[in-house]
Amino acid sequence: MSAKTLMIQGTGSGVGKSVLVAALCRRFFKDGLRVAPFKAQNMSLNSFVTEDGGEMGRAQVFQAEACGLKPSVAMNPILLKPSSDNHSQIIVMGRPVANADAKNYYRNKESYFKEAISAFESLQQSFDLIVLEGAGSPAEINLKQHDIVNMRMAKLAKAPVLIVGDIDRGGVFAWMKGTYDLLDSSEKDIVKGFLINKFRGDLDLLKPGLIQFEDLVHKPVLGVIPFDRELYVDEEDSVPLPNISGEINGIQDKLKIDVIRLPRISNFTDVSPLMYNPGILLRYVWRPDQIQNPDLILIPGSKNVLEDMEFLKNQGLDKKIHLCHNKGTLILGICAGFQMLGDILEDPHGIESSANKVKGLGLLKMKTEIQPEKITRQTNPSTGDSPVFKSGLNASGYEIHMGTSQIQGDHPALFVDSKGKGNPELGISNSEGTVVGAYIHGFLDSNSIREAFLNHICQKRKLPKNCASFDYKKFRDAQMDRLCDLFSNNVDMEKIYEIVRC
Repeated sequence: MSAKTLMIQGTGSGVGKSVLVAALCRRFFKDGLRVAPFKAQNMSLNSFVTEDGGEMGRAQVFQAEACGLKPSVAMNPILLKPSSDNHSQIIVMGRPVANADAKNYYRNKESYFKEAISAFESLQQSFDLIVLEGAGSPAEINLKQHDIVNMRMAKLAKAPVLIVGDIDRGGVFAWMKGTYDLLDSSEKDIVKGFLINKFRGDLDLLKPGLIQFEDLVHKPVLGVIPFDRELYVDEEDSVPLPNISGEINGIQDKLKIDVIRLPRISNFTDVSPLMYNPGILLRYVWRPDQIQNPDLILIPGSKNVLEDMEFLKNQGLDKKIHLCHNKGTLILGICAGFQMLGDILEDPHGIESSANKVKGLGLLKMKTEIQPEKITRQTNPSTGDSPVFKSGLNASGYEIHMGTSQIQGDHPALFVDSKGKGNPELGISNSEGTVVGAYIHGFLDSNSIREAFLNHICQKRKLPKNCASFDYKKFRDAQMDRLCDLFSNNVDMEKIYEIVRC
C-alpha cells in the first residue's frame, strides 16, 4: 500500500498553512479516509511529547488530532527549536541530536533528510492519504539550495501542491504571482492551484481579481476562505493575537490573568485552556506598566531560561511580580517559569546560554541546573493534599526540560505517585498556595484540574467562582469541526479530490 499525497505550501510564514492542513485532514477523515499529516522540518518552540517520549511540533499534533490519530514523531521528523537568534536545538525523530547555527545545520541536512524520507515512507504504508505541509515559502531563492521541506519534498512524495496566500495582509495577488514566478518549470508543473485565506468583505469585489490572476498563471484559485474571528485553533509558533493587551479596569466579572511574554517563550499552548475560557480575561504582557493588579501572573515555558530571567530583571518585571504578589496576586510558573520561581539558575555547560549563573525570583526555595540530557516524557500523576489541590484529581501532561531542580525548602508537593507518595519534582507550592510551580505542560487541559485551580484563585482573591465551568475538550472538538466546515464550504472539494485522485 502506498498512500496518495497532497501538499500545502504558502507564499510565506504565517499565512495559514498549518491550519489549512488541519482543515483538510479533518475533512478527509470525516469522509472516511485514513489520513495523516506530515511536515519534514518544522521550526517551532511549541512542542509535544509522544507516548514513547519523542518530541515533535504542536502543529502536527493538532493535525493528528484532526485525523483522529495519536501523534507520532514520524509526522514531524525534524524539529528545530531556536535558543537564540542564530542557534537552534535540532530534534531528529523525537530526540535532540545537536545545537547548531544555520550553516552547521545545512552541512548535515542530507543525513537529516534521509530520516525525514524514512519517516514519510513509513506513513505511506499505513494510510490512504498523506497531507504534507511546507515551511515558509518555496520561493526563498537564497535558501532554495538547502530546501528539504518544500518543493524537494513535494517531488519526492509525488505530491500535487496547493499554494496558500493570506489576503488579510494585503497584496495577495502580487504575493502569489511572485511566488509562482520564482519557481522553476518543474516546480510550476506540480502546482495545481491556489487558496486565498482570511478574506473579509464582498466576494463579488474580489472576483475580477481572481479571473485576472488565473489568466496570468493558468492555474485555478480553488477557494477563498473567509476570516472567522470566532475560530480558535492552535498556533504553530506565534502568540495568538486576541487579548494580548488592553485595559482591564472596569471588568469586574472576569478573572484577570497576565501572562509574561518572554523573548524565548515556548509551549504557550499551556495557556489556551485559560485564554478561551469566557470567564477569564487573559493578556500577554512584557512591561511592568502593563500589569494592573491581576489575580494571577503566569510565567510560561522558555527555550533559554537564564536569558529570559535576565529579561525579567532588565524590564523590571521581577520587581513588579513581587509587588503584585505582596498585594495578593497568585503566581504560577510552568516548566522554565517554574525554574524562574526558585533562587538560582545555572547553566555550567553553556547548553542554552552564555550566562553561567543567574538569580531567580526567590519565591520558592529551589535551585535549577541545566543538564546535557533532555527530559521528555508523558506523565499522569494524581493530585495530593496541598494548599492548592485536594487529593485524588487525575492530571496528565508531558515534561520537556533540560534543567533539573533541587527543592531546598519544605514545599508541599502538588502531585503524588501511584503509591500516594508526594513527588515534588513534578510541582510544588509555597505553604500558602499563592506561588505554584509545575514541570508538567498541558496539565491545565484537564477540566477538573483547571476548575480546582481557578476556584483556588477565586478563594484566595475572595472572588465569586464564576469562571471554572468550561469544557475545554468539547470546545476544541467544536472548533475543529468549525474549521472543517469553514474550509469545506468555501473551497472546491470536488476539484481537490480530482487532484488527489483518491
